[in-house]
Amino acid sequence: MRKKVVIANWKMNYDFYETTSFIRNFLNVISERNINHDKEIILAPSFPFLHISNQILQGTTLNVAAQNIHQKEKGSYTGEVSALMLKSIGIQKVILGHSERREFCFEKNNILLEKIKIALKYDLNIIFCVGESFIERNDNKQFEIVKNQLKKTVFHCSLDEIKSFYIAYEPIWAIGTGKTATFEQAQTMHEFIRILFLEKYGENISNKISILYGGSINDTNARDLFSQKDIDGGLIGNSSLKLEKFLKIVQS
Repeated sequence: MRKKVVIANWKMNYDFYETTSFIRNFLNVISERNINHDKEIILAPSFPFLHISNQILQGTTLNVAAQNIHQKEKGSYTGEVSALMLKSIGIQKVILGHSERREFCFEKNNILLEKIKIALKYDLNIIFCVGESFIERNDNKQFEIVKNQLKKTVFHCSLDEIKSFYIAYEPIWAIGTGKTATFEQAQTMHEFIRILFLEKYGENISNKISILYGGSINDTNARDLFSQKDIDGGLIGNSSLKLEKFLKIVQS
């Protein structure tokens, strides 16, 4: 059975107090309600709060992920954070390829491949994002775009390395816009991605890799999305910033 996964991507939100308060309150509630025993829950706070977040979660089943890493191991890259730095504070997971970084930080596939390689070197699990823009979807190029994104990055990895991945499909036109892909649109793309992994890595990997949906998931549409055959959970943005909303999504 594939792992069910819910990831809270807090992006550039929450200060120290808000981050630590949310995590402690969240732990209290899920303990009281016993709602996280059958799924993996990952929280991705901002860089300054990764260490304290990881410390608070010690001894629980929850994990912390970084929102990015630099593609180089070390050097004169002012303001950047390396995979080595993350490993030194106990971080084991990282989000790569998010559409906001592709767009605003100009991260191309060649840069993302470098980031993948350095993440794997330091044994980081990778939550890798793919997805098409509104124009690409409107031109019916979404399958071509997603296949190309995987082919030029993730599919350079070996059979053994690919076991470190989660894949997140996030249609760019649905991120933070309030628009969500229909259940049929999301399922169709997830099935397509799973077939690509089947063709590249075989049935065992295809059956085991968790493919998540990201794109304006909220507490009202999560259950229908997660009930689709090839959708194994979600990469949650805005709705993960509200405790009760995120709890409902986790329970979905």
